[in-house]
Amino acid sequence: SSTKTIKKLLDEGRYTGETINKIKALVDAPPNIKTPEFLGKWASNSAKDADYKCTVLKQKQLEKQGFDAVLSVGKGSINKPVVIITEYKPKTSNKIDIALVGKGITFDSGGLSIKPSTNLHYMKSDMGGAAVVLGVVELVAKLKLKINIVGIVCSAENAVDAESYRPGDVINSYSGKTIEIIDTDAEGRLVLADGLSYAVKKIKPEYLIDLATLTGSVVRTLGYHAAGMFTNNEDMASSTSDIGYKVHERVWQLPMFEDYESDLHSDIADIRNFSGNPLAGATNAAKFLEAFTEDHKNWMHLDIAGVSFGASPYAKMKSASGYGIQLITEFIKSKV
Repeated sequence: SSTKTIKKLLDEGRYTGETINKIKALVDAPPNIKTPEFLGKWASNSAKDADYKCTVLKQKQLEKQGFDAVLSVGKGSINKPVVIITEYKPKTSNKIDIALVGKGITFDSGGLSIKPSTNLHYMKSDMGGAAVVLGVVELVAKLKLKINIVGIVCSAENAVDAESYRPGDVINSYSGKTIEIIDTDAEGRLVLADGLSYAVKKIKPEYLIDLATLTGSVVRTLGYHAAGMFTNNEDMASSTSDIGYKVHERVWQLPMFEDYESDLHSDIADIRNFSGNPLAGATNAAKFLEAFTEDHKNWMHLDIAGVSFGASPYAKMKSASGYGIQLITEFIKSKV
C-alpha cells in the first residue's frame, strides 16, 4: 500500500542521514582517539547494531595471513594496524556480488618522507575511504538490500619512528609481489594493494570498488567538485557517472593508458610505489593499484581526496563531507 511505500522511503531517508552523520563524525574524530583499533571497535559495534558480520584481524593474524604491505606502513606507530572485514550476506547463494576496499590511514604524517606542517592536522581525515566502506555496509544492512556485500578496510597509522619503513626498502605484499619504496608518503596504495589482493584471491566478487583519499594530484586536477574515477570497464564508468550526477556526488573519469606503466618499473622489485616525478600522480597511483587486481573485469578505483573533506558553510574549519555513501549505495541498488 502507499502508506507502506511512504514509510519505506522515510526509513530509507532516516537511515541514510544517520549513517552519513556517523561517518562524518568518524572522519572528523581526532587521531589520538581514532586509531586503527578504534576503527575496528567502531565496525564491531555497527555490526551488532545493524546485524551483519565483522572480523577484525590484528597484528598476529596479519603476520600469519601475509598482509605484509599493511604491516610495513604501520610499523612506525605504537597504534598497530588492523584489517577489518565486514560481511552482509542475506542471499542463499555464497557468491559475493560486490566487495569494497577502503584506505584507513588514521593519521598520515607522511612517514620518513614527512609532510610539511601546514595543514598536517587535517591528515586525521586520511581514512575517508575506509569510512565510506564502513558506512555503506552498515546502510546496506539497515536497508536490508538483497545483495551479498563484503567491506575490507586496511587501517594503519603512518608515523615517524625508529621502526618506520624507509624510502629504499623492498617490502612484500599479500599478492606475493615485491614493492620498492620510493616515498613513504605513497602509503595508501600499499594498504589498498593488500586489500585488493585479498578481495580477488579470497572473496572473488562480481564487482570490486576501492575508495581512498589517495593523492594530492587528483585535487590539483579536479579540485573539490568531483572524485577521480579510474576503471577499464566503460559500463561501470558510465553508470557510476550517471548516479554521481543524480545524488550530487560527482565522479570524473581519468585515463588508465598502458603508457603510464613504465613510471612504476623497478630495477630491484616487481613494482615501485611512486614514479619519483610530479606528473600524473593520480593515474600513477591507480596504475599501481591495478597491478594488484589480477585484471578483475569489474574493478573501479575512486580517488576521493578532494571531495571527502573540505570547507563548508556550516563549520569554521575544514570537515568531512560524507561523500561516497549515497554514490556507492545507489550503485549497489542498481545491481540488486
